[in-house]
Formats: sequence, structure tokens, C-alpha cells
Amino acid sequence: MPGSAASNTTHVEPDSTNWAGAGNEMKIMCVGGGPAGLYFAISMKRRDPAHDITVIDRDPRGSTYGWGVVYWDDLLDILYRNDPDSAQAVRAGSVLWREQAIHLRDNQTAHFGGYGFSMGRGALLDVLSRRASDLGVDVQHGREVHDLSGFDDIDLIVASDGANSRVRQLGNHRFGTSVRFGENRYIWLGTDKVFTRFTFAFEHTSAGWIWFHAYPSVADRISTCIVECQPQTWHGLGFDSLDNLENLRVLENIFSRPLDGHSLISKTRGEFARWSRFPEVTNTTWYHDNVVLLGDAAHTTHFTIGSGTRLAIIDAVVLAQNLYEHAEVADALENYDAQRRAALRPIQAAARTSMVWFEHADRYLDSSAVQFAYAMSVRHGLQMPWRYQLHLLTQVPTVRKIRRAIDSGQRWRRAARRGELAMALPSPRRPPEPISIDRSMF
Repeated sequence: MPGSAASNTTHVEPDSTNWAGAGNEMKIMCVGGGPAGLYFAISMKRRDPAHDITVIDRDPRGSTYGWGVVYWDDLLDILYRNDPDSAQAVRAGSVLWREQAIHLRDNQTAHFGGYGFSMGRGALLDVLSRRASDLGVDVQHGREVHDLSGFDDIDLIVASDGANSRVRQLGNHRFGTSVRFGENRYIWLGTDKVFTRFTFAFEHTSAGWIWFHAYPSVADRISTCIVECQPQTWHGLGFDSLDNLENLRVLENIFSRPLDGHSLISKTRGEFARWSRFPEVTNTTWYHDNVVLLGDAAHTTHFTIGSGTRLAIIDAVVLAQNLYEHAEVADALENYDAQRRAALRPIQAAARTSMVWFEHADRYLDSSAVQFAYAMSVRHGLQMPWRYQLHLLTQVPTVRKIRRAIDSGQRWRRAARRGELAMALPSPRRPPEPISIDRSMF
């Protein structure tokens, strides 16, 4: 459901006397060119353009695994406060979706209110890569990191290379890494079916239940479609032995109704998608010496709560802000570690609950779509009795129409408050704006 953010803002003016190592700029290496590494580089350059920052990524320029990412107003608030230029480009490249629909066999449908935004992962990386380069970051592609022996002159090494972080594995004993894999199998696909809502579709097969989570990625062209099922269904349908094209044909046949006969797409600008089990990554510490973990290298949260990109970007902002505020890098890393690990504990607990709930979703799938949707919406804990009555009320078309109008008003108010509407109008080149950080969001 859409996130919310408090309105109080701590205003932070760039001040070289408050910078870690004042008068002695840092040399920083970000290993991993995903949203976390790129946005950290942008955030650091925004605070002090004199830093020497390099972002290296093993993949060729223009390649990425996965389709779209989803986010809410609270992330836009952070982006506009931290770097308005890239925020405007992200918003311009995003798609607004309104409401959530849950389809359950035989055309049964239930609804949730709310709205959100989504953007193609490749387009997001393009925006962040261009912005980083414009700010003077050296963005390198097609470069592997096998060890850290060549980084002796680097003041700070940022491991932003994902859940399977190579940098983290080089010093696994230092970070106390634990990886727990979920039971369900999932595959991250695209489709040329254009969804205008965040959509769940559950279908029953001879081998058991299988479902997808879908949302728009590229306006009027492509949607993201994450297919998930329990292991017995995965084996029973033969996905463990089918090749890539056979997998797609079977899935297209199963989901022919919710896809309206449209195709599924496996290959993005990179490799073909593969069935996986979700890795839940935790670390007892997020830094050691001059190496610090960022984004999925530090933590993962199950895709059913849709927070991975948001959390990675918040990590980037908080790390950059701590480096800006503290006179010693060690103090900055310690504070970043304490702040973000404390903030992540309840989020990872909620994500773990959500992951386990979907591993046992078949317990609830014999009910009606409305009842099942309610069970899914309260999977994080007990709710007040009136919550179910409200859920029933929101299935009424007239009530949903009123709810959409209320959501639209809220969306426009928040867009105006963060300056999104004013920035969309033609205007002379703006001077750099001071950085404002709302700490209550973190």
C-alpha cells in the first residue's frame, strides 16, 4: 500500500567545515552500478563536487536484469529533496498506477485502493548513470572485481553489487552475513499486456496454485510480471526441466485469461530470466575498515512488499549525509550502520512474514476473492474488526470512485509540496539548491 512521510524537514546546508576530512576530499570506489551505487555517488557529489568517485559495474552499458521497479510518494519526497534534477527525470520516466486488483479463478475480482509509481529498471539506471556522469562521477561498465588488492589508494569502498555481493563475500567473516532462501520459486518477467493497476492473478492448475504480481513499467508498452508458485507446483508443472521458451509457453497458457492472450517476455537488455528462490540477506554489521555495504548487499526484502529500490536509495542518502556531517569517516560509518540496521529490522520482519504467507497462500485460496484479498492485506498481523467491514465497503464501485478522487487530491497536494509541479514548467536554469533531509522518513 502507498507509503506516507512526515512533513517536518531538517534543512542541511552544505558546509565544508562540517565535512568529513574537511579540505581533504575523498577517493571513493562504488562496486556495483545499480540504483544504490549510482545514487550514492550522486548524493556525495551533490554535497561536495570535489570528491573523486568511480562507479564500476560488471555488466556492459545498457544491460540490466529485471523489468520494472515500484515506489511511492515517500521516495519521491526524498528524491526531490536530495537531488531535484534526477528526481524530475525519474518522475518523468515513471508510470502512475491507481488501485490494486486481485483476480482469483473464474473472473472473481477484489480491489484495494491507493496508488503508486513504477519505472523500467533499465530506464532508471540510464537516468542515474547520466546524472552521475554529469556531476563528474566516472561510471565504468564491463569491469569485474575479483579482489580488493588494487584498491589500496581508495579511502572508501562501497559494496553496492547486490544480494550476491562479491565484495561482501571477499570478507564474509567481517560482516556476519546470513542468507536464508525462501521456499517458493519465482521468475521476473515482462509482458506486452499493459496493466494500469497493480494486479495479482491466481490460477489453479493440476499441480497446484500459481500466481503473478504485475504492474506497468513502460507507459502503454510493457508491464512487469513476477510469477511465483510453491515448490510442488513448480516441479509438478515441469519448470525444473523445461527450457526458457517452453517455460514461457506454459505460463502464457496458464495465464491466458488475465493476460488477455498477450505474450510474456523473458529477455531484457541482458540475460534470459531464470527461476529463483528469494535470498533473504542479513548482516550483523554493514561496514568493516573502509568497506561499507549498501542496498541489497546489506539487506534484502521480499518483493511482495515492493521496497527494494526505495530502501537502497535511502541507504545511499543516509550514508552520504553521515559522511557529510561527521568529521571522521569511522564515525560516519558507525552512525550509518546503527541508523539503517535499526530502521531495517521491522521492515525485514514484515518482509519475512509476507514471504512466508505466500509460501502457504494455498491455505486461503479456497475462499472468495474478496475474503482472500482481505487475508492477503492483513498478513502482517491482527487487525481491528472494523477493518474487514471497510474492506467490504471498498468493493462497492461508487465507494472506489470516491476513494480514487481522494487519492488524486492527496497525490496532487504532495506533488505541489515537494515542488514537482513547479519544476515541470519551463524555467531558466536553476542554481543548485540546498539539500533538505527529512530524517523521519529513514
